Parts: sequence; C-alpha cells; structure tokens
Amino acid sequence: MSETSQTESTDTNLPPNPAAAAPAPAEPTPSPALDEQLASAKKEAVANYDRYMRAVADLENFRKRTARDKDELRQFATAGVVEDIIPILDNLSLGLAAAKQQTDVKPIVEGLGLVLEQFKSTLGRHGLKEVNPLGQAFDHNLHECISHQPSPEVAAEQVSLVVRLGYTLNGRLLRPASVVVSSGPAQTEEAKS
Repeated sequence: MSETSQTESTDTNLPPNPAAAAPAPAEPTPSPALDEQLASAKKEAVANYDRYMRAVADLENFRKRTARDKDELRQFATAGVVEDIIPILDNLSLGLAAAKQQTDVKPIVEGLGLVLEQFKSTLGRHGLKEVNPLGQAFDHNLHECISHQPSPEVAAEQVSLVVRLGYTLNGRLLRPASVVVSSGPAQTEEAKS
C-alpha cells in the first residue's frame, strides 16, 4: 500500500468536523423595526441630554439669583430703620448747634430729652421694647443680677436698682437688664443669733 492511500484511509476514520460540515452563519440582516427603535432611542437620549443641560443651567442661574437676592437683603434689610433714624440725627445736629449758643443748660437738657423720646418711639415702631424691671420680681430670663444687697424698702428677690436697661426686639431678648436684687431688710446681729 502506498503512503498516500494510508493517509486517505486514516482520514476516513476520523469523525467529521461539525464546524466544517455546518454552513457558515449568514450575516444578520437588520430589520426595519430595530432600526426605528434605535433611531428613536438615540433621539430620546439627545432630548434627555438637552433637558439635563437646561436643568443644570437653570439651577446655576437660580443659585446666582438667590445669592444676589440674599446679598441685597443683607445690605438693605435695615434701610427702613435707618430711614426713620435720619430725622433724629437731624434733631441732634440742630440741638448741638443750639447748645453751642446757649449758656443756660436747662433748654439743652429739655431738647436732649425730646430727642431721646423720639429715638425710643422710632425704635419702638420697629419692635424694640425697653426692659425696666425696677420693683418687679427678678426674672433670670430677662434680668442679669450683678449684685444682691439688703434693702429696707424693697422685698426680698425684687429688683431694687436697674443699673442698665434691657431690650427685646419683637419679643426676643437682645440684652438683659443689669439689676441689683434685694435680699430684704438687713438682719441685725441680734436677729442672726
């Protein structure tokens, strides 16, 4: 037997190769429905991206506008108060000019008293309220006790002296009143023993 015939007989004993036997897969042909879905999805993606970019721009504009409004509010929040204080400044200037020409102190004191009342009235219209607890019971929420002293006229735990007035603004404490609180009548050495 020749060498060629031996090889042929050996090849016939091998199992057939399935890949070689199967026909080559055909290229998938895109269906028109898939093309339409892909085009629609791309169009939707572009529209979503456009909406996203617009939303980001709107948010950035909103942040800038809010910061600008907040800055303006901070700058001009006290404009109403300052506008009401300007006439008081005018009166103080007039009073000072008049005081320079006066030799009598009484009219100056009266003028300053009027300006002080005008000032209090103006601040009162903006919610400022004076805390003057003279003769009242000590209240640690509104008063600051700087001393405890005996007093024959004022009952114990009552405010006997207001050293510095307190103030509230629309019900919120700005500054407590600094007060001296009575400890009642002084006890003599006989009473103590």
